[in-house]
Amino acid sequence: MGTVFFVCTGPPDNFRCERYRPQAVFITGGLMSIKYLEEAGNAFQFAAKPVRFERCDTGHINNTFFVDCGEGNPQYILQRVNTDIFKNPLELMSNIKGVTRHVAKKVEEAGGNPDREARKIIETKDGNDYYVDPDGRYWRAYLEIDNVISYNSPDSPELFYKSAVAFGRFFKQLSDYPADTLFETIPNFHNSVSRMNDFKQAVSEDKLGRAAEMRSEIEFALSKSDKCSYIIDRIADGRIKLCVTHNDTKLNNVLMDAVTGEGVCIIDLDTVMPGSILYDFGDAIRFGASTAKEDETDLDKVELDLEMFETFVRGFVGELRDTMTEEEILGLPMGAYLMTLEVGIRFLGDYLNGDVYFQIHYPEQNRDRARNQLKLVADMDKKMEQMNAIVRKYL
Repeated sequence: MGTVFFVCTGPPDNFRCERYRPQAVFITGGLMSIKYLEEAGNAFQFAAKPVRFERCDTGHINNTFFVDCGEGNPQYILQRVNTDIFKNPLELMSNIKGVTRHVAKKVEEAGGNPDREARKIIETKDGNDYYVDPDGRYWRAYLEIDNVISYNSPDSPELFYKSAVAFGRFFKQLSDYPADTLFETIPNFHNSVSRMNDFKQAVSEDKLGRAAEMRSEIEFALSKSDKCSYIIDRIADGRIKLCVTHNDTKLNNVLMDAVTGEGVCIIDLDTVMPGSILYDFGDAIRFGASTAKEDETDLDKVELDLEMFETFVRGFVGELRDTMTEEEILGLPMGAYLMTLEVGIRFLGDYLNGDVYFQIHYPEQNRDRARNQLKLVADMDKKMEQMNAIVRKYL
């Protein structure tokens, strides 16, 4: 994970960090006083007082810091929750608490280590799951898992297969969790019909006059409107069951054991909500089975890798065969198609709206991301018969 800077809470000579002490740190939406970061760190039941904070520069939404509590002590993750996105952080933490405790119980029953194989929430000194700072910002903390690696892209089919097994195991552990008791932390998060309507509104408003340069991409996306109801129609009529879904199944949300390479723990649980297993399969495919990174500007490099697609199907269905229905297995290719289309129009809509949702690192990044994802949709159009043939092998 990338390091932007260090923030020290003691004399720099005593710690492996920069020899300066900034007064503020950048967070989503502006600056925050170092004092607030220190107060947040000291609010939780850590093994010792934090001696160093290191900012993590990955992720689009929340602000994350690694917390060093000194040699010989456990290390922690401290996050400031983006309440512009997650408008009800209490419901958010309720979901995470319920799911992590359920997974921990399953791990323990199987003879595993719940502190390593499940996300462990660290409570505040007041016994809460979160801390609210003087400016009303919500913070939470987790135990950091040691000797693990996260990957931003699959270096090999074997790695992608192991991630599929890890996600499959996570969903299997949660297969008996009452999904209807979870809060919908972002309403209509994977409702593709709703997402398409939001996109149409962004096109209509064209707040920054950017629609003209994206005319061909807009027309392509709009031509796929009739496909958007595939999953929600099947949930509504019972052909696809409602279950606990992660909703952000990128490879870097699987922590892999640094020695064995096996999946250890699924992280980033902010979007755990009721939904369809097709959402999570599809998001993993659009991210991991693409031949190019998400913002690759050379669109000739962007294709669906069918070998990687089948590799993930094999690991995912292999782990979940006893809990998935035939309808769900046969729907996996459409899950990949719709999640790629949905993310593409979200990137494009955000670009038209002025980049107000996704963090960007250069002005045209959402434009490039959108073109990339829509090119992948076009390639899936060409390969859909092959994708369908692959999943039929695993019925």
